[in-house]
Amino acid sequence: MALGSLGVNKLRSALTMLGITIGVFSVISVMTAVSALRSSIETGLSFLGSNIFQFAKFPLTGGPEGGRRRFELRRDITLDQAMRYKHLMEGVSDTVCLKTFDQTGNAQAVYNGRKTTPGLTLGGSNEHFLTANQYSIEVGRNITLDDVDLARPVILVGQGIVKRLFPAENPLGKTIKVKERTYIVVGVFAEKGQSFGNSGDDIAMIPITRFLADFGAQNRSINIATQALSQEVYNETIDKAVTAMRIVRGLRPEDENDFETYSNDSLLSIFARVADMIAAGSFIISGIALLAAGVGIMNIMLVSVTERTKEIGIRKSIGARKKNILTQFLIEAVAISLAGGLLGIGLGVAGGNGIALMLSASVVFPWNWAAIGLIVCAGIGIGFGFYPAWKASSLDPIEALRFE
Repeated sequence: MALGSLGVNKLRSALTMLGITIGVFSVISVMTAVSALRSSIETGLSFLGSNIFQFAKFPLTGGPEGGRRRFELRRDITLDQAMRYKHLMEGVSDTVCLKTFDQTGNAQAVYNGRKTTPGLTLGGSNEHFLTANQYSIEVGRNITLDDVDLARPVILVGQGIVKRLFPAENPLGKTIKVKERTYIVVGVFAEKGQSFGNSGDDIAMIPITRFLADFGAQNRSINIATQALSQEVYNETIDKAVTAMRIVRGLRPEDENDFETYSNDSLLSIFARVADMIAAGSFIISGIALLAAGVGIMNIMLVSVTERTKEIGIRKSIGARKKNILTQFLIEAVAISLAGGLLGIGLGVAGGNGIALMLSASVVFPWNWAAIGLIVCAGIGIGFGFYPAWKASSLDPIEALRFE
């Protein structure tokens, strides 16, 4: 009878349910997108190897809004400073990666008339780039210490470059041009895949000394990644590394660090803060929408009680008890709320996964949030539907039969 009464007023029931749908959709879509992106974030942001931290001129996010100028005024970390730091860290760490990248965004590789699309990741590094950045060599060899010392024009290329320039031949030993400079391919990176819509395979790395010779060292800062020997000595290694970095930067004891330190944990913590802010905003918006929807359910149920007063009187006169009337109207309120919740969950999962797919993340179904959403919807139906149901069950049957 409860479900049948809802079917009599289809439009009214649908409009009442829409408020619940909007509230549930807003929170489920956001949490689905966050859940889908979490694994991608942890993989994509963990570009540094294990037990590795990095020094750089700029903070990870580029600095606070309006305060970036302070970081721009810092001195660049020069190659001489980086090499001295590496020397000071001998015996403390076996892996000190020096690296810098082209910031113009127009790097393009050319071979035998074939070209890659502009925008390659072009950088210079030393023999520790693979370890520090979670890359591996599929064929050929890595950059060596001699390559760096002699500034040899050799290059490592990613699978994206190989597919475009060497679709049917071995790239090793071939000479390619990048930004009008020629390099000999000595190694090919293993496939890296995509992260946040960006390909990790459209990359070319040359010895850092050759990079600075070809593209200039002026206004270019070196990033330094250092790997601790183990997790147990990680914090101790950071302390020693900061001391070594202050020495090569010529800082006095009272001076603040003029460089930034970050690791995979700091990258993930930034994402976690952003995700928490997004989730909090979503909860506030959805909470307001659900509150408004709950008031709408109460209003519609009160109208329904008034319209069906005579029906209630007839049911009571032929034996319906107070709990029967109460249960009927509560079922109606909960049914409207759950139907809106189910629709909101379906749309939210579709919308959240749509966002995740655009960012090349895997599709997920947030079972925990879906269950929470249904419980909340049931609670709204019971909470806001109880008073109208109680009012209906408390009607005097004689007075109800007289109602016109």
